[in-house]
Amino acid sequence: MTEPHSPARDDELHAFVDGELPADRREAVTAWLAENPEQAALVAAWQAQAEAIRLHYGAVAEEPVPARLSIDALMRGGGGRRRWWTLAAAAVLAAFLVGGGTGWMARGATAAAPSASGSITADALEAHQLYVVEVRHPVEVPGSERDHMTAWLSKRLGYAQQIPDLHGLGLKLVGGRLLPGPTGAAAMYMYEGPSGERFTLYCARTTTPESALRFREGNRYAAVTWVSDKAAYVVSGPAERARLEQVSKAIYDQVDKDDWKKS
Repeated sequence: MTEPHSPARDDELHAFVDGELPADRREAVTAWLAENPEQAALVAAWQAQAEAIRLHYGAVAEEPVPARLSIDALMRGGGGRRRWWTLAAAAVLAAFLVGGGTGWMARGATAAAPSASGSITADALEAHQLYVVEVRHPVEVPGSERDHMTAWLSKRLGYAQQIPDLHGLGLKLVGGRLLPGPTGAAAMYMYEGPSGERFTLYCARTTTPESALRFREGNRYAAVTWVSDKAAYVVSGPAERARLEQVSKAIYDQVDKDDWKKS
């Protein structure tokens, strides 16, 4: 039996990420992660990876297995060599079903490739989940060095950056960092509220056509994405739609007002 305050085992960390850990033990693991930042960062990376897979291929995972691939259909094969093949195929399919459908999800990589906009959103959410849990190093340049950060990231991205002011929503600028983007460099700015809630703004050049604001919900985090003047913007935060849309609207209004996309 696991003691309430004992270190979390690897299997417990995976169950924690999958949301399958018992409530009493989940509380203990949460407390343990708060005291072990390296393990917390690892768990955050696993969560980001799981969320990215869900965002990229979630629709495919929900598709039913085609009737021709059902065990009954495979078992109806002929005798002899063909009979042996169908039994082997049935065994493989059974293992696949027990394994949770990973292979079927992977099939989506070619059959239902994610859109460019969806990929950008997934990249932004992955970065959000990776860095919002950081206590000491959530950003590369602190918000107190706003002018330096603006000049540096404008130069690296190749177009003028004017960082939105969200004080009116009770959010202070934590800072920003440079990230790889779909067609070059990308920037991510982090904001924090009085209760510790964090939001990030990810922006990068893209060839994706212009689009209106689109809400994308995840398990723990959600995002609002739009594309304007060959630049993609993704605002990520806690999965509370009303609050996230409020923050996104404030940023969207400043982007249009300041026309910060143009060099």
